[in-house]
Amino acid sequence: MNKSTGNQAALLLAVNGLYLLASVLAGTFLNVYLWKARQDYSMIGWFAFSQQVAVGLSFWLAGKWVKEHNKMNALRLGIAVSGIFYLLVLWIGDHASRYIWPLGLTLGVSIGLFWLAFNIIYFEITDARSRDHYNGWMGLLGSLTGIVGPFMSGWLISRLEGQRGYRVVFMVSLSIYAAAAVLSFWLNKRKSEGAYLWLEPWKELRRDGSGWRPVAGALLFQGVREGVFSFLIGLLVYIAAQEESRLGQFALITSAVSLLSYYAAGKWFKPRYRSAGMLAGGILLVAVMIPLLWKFSYGTLLLMGIGTSLVIPLYMLPMTSTSFDLMGESAESASKRVEYVVLRELSLMSGRLLGMLVFIGVLSVSSSTKVIIILLLCLGASPLGSWLMLRRRLRRAEAGNMP
Repeated sequence: MNKSTGNQAALLLAVNGLYLLASVLAGTFLNVYLWKARQDYSMIGWFAFSQQVAVGLSFWLAGKWVKEHNKMNALRLGIAVSGIFYLLVLWIGDHASRYIWPLGLTLGVSIGLFWLAFNIIYFEITDARSRDHYNGWMGLLGSLTGIVGPFMSGWLISRLEGQRGYRVVFMVSLSIYAAAAVLSFWLNKRKSEGAYLWLEPWKELRRDGSGWRPVAGALLFQGVREGVFSFLIGLLVYIAAQEESRLGQFALITSAVSLLSYYAAGKWFKPRYRSAGMLAGGILLVAVMIPLLWKFSYGTLLLMGIGTSLVIPLYMLPMTSTSFDLMGESAESASKRVEYVVLRELSLMSGRLLGMLVFIGVLSVSSSTKVIIILLLCLGASPLGSWLMLRRRLRRAEAGNMP
């Protein structure tokens, strides 16, 4: 990576850091805000479901814009729509829980536009040798924003009683989104290459011997877990503690642990360890949830959160690096990087939607704490499915038979 590319990578990390900070500052308490208006697990589940529908469609439809036109504008529009979403929440106020689908779709569009453009730029400024290191830095940054954002917002919401605290937090997030958009103008405009192939994701999966088949399956299993865990864990922490400040404390502690684990992973976790690390990570992600079977409390949730933060890099780094390495295997695959990023996201989206439909279906029958914990254990075991799908590819890579 030359100096110019390194500077662009650092700048992209800075934009990403601001975007993540704004997102976790308000997003950590968004589901709690909705829950306080209407205590309904299905409502929260459908809000997350509508987001993922919009994320997947945004990736696929905006792929043409990103490949053939200006991907930097897609990045900026994603940031802008995030700001619009929180303006809508501020405007609707206490009635936000009545507009789950339009709000979820708006948030999903913002997420889709930003991460589509970000992933393409990320691919263009990294290579197979630097990707694990860069992933480590992204994890570090995510952990750092996870420490600052939720703690700050939890403190503000607790100090400013009622809806005032939430309004202040949402307004601060708007300001940070604006700063990220301004900073993005220092990123170099990336050149466009070729025409967008609308059906390439489906054609690639149907192609005999496609390396994307096991990767898409692994991503689907990843999505099954994260689709539910992304919104449910924070909500369960609030339900167990009944204080926004305790949720902020939970996020601070787990993010601090995650910062250390991602730092260590970025420094020492090498491609030759991917298969063993991924298997160990998948097993440990299940093991840290077992104490919840005996006692559901803030303490056991915190224990699970700390354990998850310690081991998640073992799973996530191979998952992220493997799919992006596949995009760069040849000049032809690199030329289709937009289509492959769309394929990657559609695979994740399919898993997330599946996990959320299972969640909504099970909780429509029973929403007891025991049922929720058992469901978490079942969905939380899906990373082992990812390892099963990728184990042969990872072992071949370790043996040096492929890049």
